[in-house]
Amino acid sequence: MRRHVVMLGLVFATMGGAVGCSSEPDRGPAFDNEGGQELSCMTHQSEEPGAGYTDPELRETASNLALLRYYTANGAKPYCDKAAASDADRAWAQVYVELGGTTEKVTTVLG
Repeated sequence: MRRHVVMLGLVFATMGGAVGCSSEPDRGPAFDNEGGQELSCMTHQSEEPGAGYTDPELRETASNLALLRYYTANGAKPYCDKAAASDADRAWAQVYVELGGTTEKVTTVLG
């Protein structure tokens, strides 16, 4: 009898694990705020924003604030390699504007 109870418990645990598990949605690439440090120039973003920044349902306050802080402080600074903004850079700057940032703060990125 005890063996049946243990087996039944394992079955319920397995079912509960399969039914009760909810995986985190894929938020996609994260914004590289260069460690939040003081900068004299910006580096390019390597990937375009993921759903964690573009989908209002998946946005997280801390991530958004890091993005806003970075571009508010650095968005008018040149890129360290002196190259123009990439498509990925422009996509991140658009998220900044959508979150309430002003285009004046991202002139290097958006032109």
